[in-house]
Parts: sequence; structure tokens; C-alpha cells
Amino acid sequence: MSPIAERSIGKGSQPESTSMSDSQHFGPPPRLGYTGSLLERAAERRADPAFLDALATHSESGIYIVSGELVLLKKSAHGFDPMFTPDEAAQVSGITERVFLGLFQQSGRFGFTIEAGVAETLKNDGNFHVTDLRSIAVQGLVDADHLAPVAEAKALLHWHARHRFCANCGHASRIADGGWRRDCPNCNAQHFPRTDPVVIMLAVDGENCLLGRQARFAAGMWSCLAGFVEPGETIEEAARRETLEEAGIVCGEVRYFASQPWPFPSSLMIGCHAQALSRDIAVDREELEDARWFSRAEAAAMLLRQHPQGLTTPPPVAIAHHIIRAWVENGDGVLAG
Repeated sequence: MSPIAERSIGKGSQPESTSMSDSQHFGPPPRLGYTGSLLERAAERRADPAFLDALATHSESGIYIVSGELVLLKKSAHGFDPMFTPDEAAQVSGITERVFLGLFQQSGRFGFTIEAGVAETLKNDGNFHVTDLRSIAVQGLVDADHLAPVAEAKALLHWHARHRFCANCGHASRIADGGWRRDCPNCNAQHFPRTDPVVIMLAVDGENCLLGRQARFAAGMWSCLAGFVEPGETIEEAARRETLEEAGIVCGEVRYFASQPWPFPSSLMIGCHAQALSRDIAVDREELEDARWFSRAEAAAMLLRQHPQGLTTPPPVAIAHHIIRAWVENGDGVLAG
């Protein structure tokens, strides 16, 4: 890795210094995507197949239908609805598996998966809209209260699709416990859904923060650095290691900010702020397209979509947006104990 020069926007286009009064222009904090689930998970009922079978056909139960990365939405005069009644779901062909998501005011909530070919066919059906969950969240296609259970369904069903066989003996396994376990009938091993912990952190140095770009990002978008927590690591150690590996920046103090389920495919984003102890950037080009320091004023302009060069941060559905906003609004206060 070779150091790259620090860059800033040119004279005359630099946003004015950010103050606490400026931060009021952000308005109330937006809701973080895929969080705030209203469901009671009711784990104690998962092992009761008779209860789940009856609940899945009850008229007040709701069903979310997914196929890999795609989610099936009903079209209506008022927009899109991701929740189907049991009767409506029964009219959709190609359903292969069912998982129990939980209860909402004693009514069941389930996730159904359909074959990929059926989902593609339904794209041409005028009664449905078939799209990916990320687009649904970013575009606000459905009520925000649906995002958490749809994310739960997508992540859980994706795990089942990738874990058909026992990792212990290789025999075909079968779904159990309402979808929250797979059992091997050959060696009696039990397998449980996995969630991968990911640190996502903003390194800060006074009035500047470190942001990076990946080649897959939308044009002009910069975000926090992120990476998987490795075995034997604490959250703090992972945040320091990833920042050093990806951008060559040494960090000291690390403070937890918030977490977010991220169903792409099944991660838990662990948001942090980190105190930068060095300034010279060395980009790992296999991980990042670029990395650079941004002033607090620039970050504020990016959040507001008012940067003179058209640079932006991720949308509010992503925890990176909230991590950056917290620093813009509170400065070094994000590192306070």
C-alpha cells in the first residue's frame, strides 16, 4: 500500500464551518432501517407445530413472501403492501418453505419463500411489484414498520437456502423449530441460523473524519469503513484493525454507537466512533477505491445533499448515515465516556 495525498474541495467551494445551530437544519433523526420491530418473537411457541399450523391459516395472520434477494409486494390504490393474508398467499404458487417470525398483537407473522422462477414470472403480473429489499427501504415503498420483519424473513430464509445439508456428516437436513433450526436425521446434529458481526466505524481527528469509497458505491457516495469481526476479537480490536488495514490509520479510543440488522445476507452492523491517532492515509486498493479526510462542514453538506461537488453519504436507512450525523452534531462528544 502506498500513501495517498490528502484532498479537499477547492477554495471558494468550501462549505462554511459547522456549528451546533447548523445541525438543527437536519431536522429530527430519521428512523434507522430494519430496526424497531413490533413483533414479539414468541420463541417458546416455535416448537409447537400444531400451534404454528393453525396460526399460519388464521385470517388475521400476516405473511411476507420472499425469493432470494426479492420481495413480493401487492399493488393497491395506496401504493404497495408487503403483507399477505393466508388466503392471498395460498394463491401464490411455488411456495417451498415457511418460517415463524413472531406475533403482532397475538396475530401470527410468517415468512414464505417461493421459487426463483415464480418470482421472475410475477414481475410481469400487474397485481404485484417484485423488487429487492434494499430498494424497498431506500425508496420508502412500504410502511417502515414492515422493514424489520421483512428483513427477519429474508435473512432467515436465505440461511435455509444455503444450509440444506448437515455440516457434520453431509446428510440432507430438515427445517425445525418454526424455521429457527435445522436438524440432521442421520447424525442428530442441530444447526442454528447465523448472524455475522460487522464493525462499521468512523475514525475522527478533531474537526475531520475519515471516509472511504468502494467501487460498487453510487457515484459520489462516501461512507464509513467496515469489516467483519474475526474470531477472538473484541469490537474495539476489530474497529482498530479494519481501519488500519483498509486506510493505514492507527486508532485509539473506540466508542460503541448503535447496531443495525443488515439482511444482505445476514449481518449485524456494530456502529462505532474511533479516535484517530495518525493522519497519513494508505489505501488497501483491494478493499477500497479511495479514502480521504473530510471536514465536519463537508460531512454536514454531504448529509444534506448540498456538497458543491455532489458528494454524499449513505441514505438514512443505513447506520453509516447515523454514525456520521452523530459526529457532525456532537463533534468529539461521540468519544466521551
